[in-house]
Parts: sequence; structure tokens; C-alpha cells
Amino acid sequence: MVIVKMSDEGIKSPDQIKAFLAGLEKVSLEISKSDRNTWIVQTLKRTGYVLLSKKDKGGVFEYVLTMTNLSRQQLSRLIGSFRKHKHLNKKNYQRHKFTKHYTREDVLLLAQTDEYHQTLSGPTTKKLLERGYFVYRDEMYKRLSSISISHIYNLRSSKTYLLKRQHFEKTKRKVVAIGERRKPNPKGEPGYIRIDTVHQGDCDGHKGVYHINAVDEVTQYEVICSVEAISEQYLIPVLETLLQMFPFDIKNFHSDNGSEYINHRVSDLLNKLHIEFTKSRSRHSNDNALAECKNGAIVRKILGYVHIPQKWADEINTFNKKYLVPYINFHRPCFFVEEKIEAKGKIKKTYPYQKIMTPYEKLKSLPDSQKYLRKDIDFAVLDKEVMRMTDLESAKQMSEQRSLLFRKIFNQAKIGL
Repeated sequence: MVIVKMSDEGIKSPDQIKAFLAGLEKVSLEISKSDRNTWIVQTLKRTGYVLLSKKDKGGVFEYVLTMTNLSRQQLSRLIGSFRKHKHLNKKNYQRHKFTKHYTREDVLLLAQTDEYHQTLSGPTTKKLLERGYFVYRDEMYKRLSSISISHIYNLRSSKTYLLKRQHFEKTKRKVVAIGERRKPNPKGEPGYIRIDTVHQGDCDGHKGVYHINAVDEVTQYEVICSVEAISEQYLIPVLETLLQMFPFDIKNFHSDNGSEYINHRVSDLLNKLHIEFTKSRSRHSNDNALAECKNGAIVRKILGYVHIPQKWADEINTFNKKYLVPYINFHRPCFFVEEKIEAKGKIKKTYPYQKIMTPYEKLKSLPDSQKYLRKDIDFAVLDKEVMRMTDLESAKQMSEQRSLLFRKIFNQAKIGL
């Protein structure tokens, strides 16, 4: 067999091909597979193979067969592919891809929402996205308002999201279970608050500020105040202010057995305001779980664990009143329990998505809710406060003011002031 390199562009007609084949011995082309396919296509086009008679097609077939040294079956398949696709190049595999519904801007908006809201759970985040579009009519949330809960976690693991923001959770400390002596029974009415104290840590023998965290059992309406110390001198004025910050009348005051609350001064204050005072029972750790949960989910998550000197209590208290309390009550959705009694009498608790709402929305949803408000407060005024800014704007404002406050505190701590 003779291997040759040549140009056959002058061979076009079937007669020229026959004459060429008559004077040949065994010949083949020394070219690569891709070049061979290119030569076959050029030959078929040059000779007008598709329009030739059956006899002339046979001559071209024999010519290509001789030059390529292919089998008849291989060449037949290649010519069939040429007639169908007009080329013999291997078609690149293209994996099917679904059309992207959520754009890069949507992912960045989700990252921004998570950043200012401290990365809430999937259902709560979905509720925020829905409120952004349906309550505040923000067109940026149009596509995200219909996102599924599971896909929120998919977007959070996407490259675009992670390049914008990565979230790390600190190791959660074990909460000491504290029981109650008598469990209050609100019967679906607001005004039954659970209260607890959160200490901002010690440093070099110096105490940090204390946060007084009070949560209504039914609506989860929450008020946080800060004091330099939990002695009577500081605590009683703050408690009076705290009780006035709730939009409804307080009927019950429930605490653990700490001496900061179990004393005559606090008891006298509550008696003067006609507020029932209850305290924890032993071996009933779930009775005060709501306040303990809010300590971690709100106070620690937003104000952190780092020691803050006592002298900053007034400025932190101002931040709480102006930015933190409006945010957590008007713009931060919460889970609400739904209880069902099963056939055997067991109470099954669930947290359906439909029950996720802000504390203020929960208050308004109560039957005849107007009667629970204090006489000096009206829902029309509170509605204006809710609509004054969107959920994202409120979270952003709170986050920015917190950063300014912390920068002021810790910058002065560095220079020893």
C-alpha cells in the first residue's frame, strides 16, 4: 500500500474519478481524523454528490472509500450524516440547563437582607421577602417574594452569595434551665410578660452593662432596656420605663428567682401598677423558655457577648429605644405556635408558615385587639410607624447605628478612656 500526500481539487466529475481510480494501486490519505472528515465533505460538495445519479454516486463512493481506507459501513454512516447535517464534525455534548429564574441582583438582595437581619431561618426570611413586595410594594422583591423556603438555602450556598457574604455562627452556650413556681395563664390575651436579665460580661474585675429583656407571652412583643447595675437604684426607674414601652396594659410580671426582681421594691412597684407578680417553679424548665430564647436570638445576636463597660448603659438604652425595639416588633417576623389535641389527649405543637408574623401583626390579629391597647395609643399611630420604613430599611438603620455605637465604645476603650 502506498501512502501519499496530494491535492485532488482538480478531480470533480465522475469520469475524472473513474480515470483516476483506473491508474491507481492501493492508496490512502495520511491525515488526521478531523482532517479526513473535512476532506470527505469537500469531496462530496465538489462533486455534487447529492445531485448525482445512483451510478455516479457509486463511483464517488469508491473513490472516497479508496482514499480513506474506511469500511463501507463507516463511510455509509458518514455520508448519511453529511446529507442530514451538511457536516461531519462531532456535535459537542450540551447539558440541559434550566432557565435561571433568580438573577444575580436577586441573590445580592437576599445577601443584603440576611446581612441586616442577622441571617434568620428560611421561613422567616421568606416572610420578609414577601413583606418587601406585598406590604411595602418594593419591586426589587418581586421575584424573591415567590421563592420557596428550600431554594433560599440553595441561593445561600451559591457562589454569588458566598462572594458577597459568608455567615459564621458562634458556638452556642448551654442555657441553664430555670423552672417557675407558678405558670401564668394568659388565655390568649396580651399583657403577660416574661422578664430576664442578660449580663454583658466582666473584664479585669469590672462589671459590664446589664440588659433587661421583657417579652409578652402571646404576641412576643419585646422591650429591651440597659442599666449600669441591677441594684434598686438603677433597676426600678428602668422597670417603670420598660413597662410603659409596651402598647398594651401589663397584667402579669413573671421572672425567675433572681434577687434583682424578688425584692420589696419591685413588688411595691408592681402592686402600685396593679400588676400580678409570679416567679419560677423548680423542675419546670419550659415555663420561662420564651424569655431565655429571646436572650439568645435577639440580645446576644445583636449586642453580642463582648464586655461593655457600665458607663455606656445610657447610650445603649437610647439605641434600644430608637432602633432595636421598633425593628424587632414591627419588622422582624417570629414563629407562633399552633396547638392541637390528639386522640389520646396529647398536645401537639406545630409552627406553621402561615403563623409567621411580626409581634405587631400578631397583636392586630387578636380578636377585638383594640381593647387591649392603652388609652393613649391607637392602631392608626402604630400603623404609621410600621410604614415609615421597610423591613430592610429598618434592619439596615439598626445595623448601621449599632456599628456606630460599637465603634465609639471600643475605639475609646483602645485609647483607655
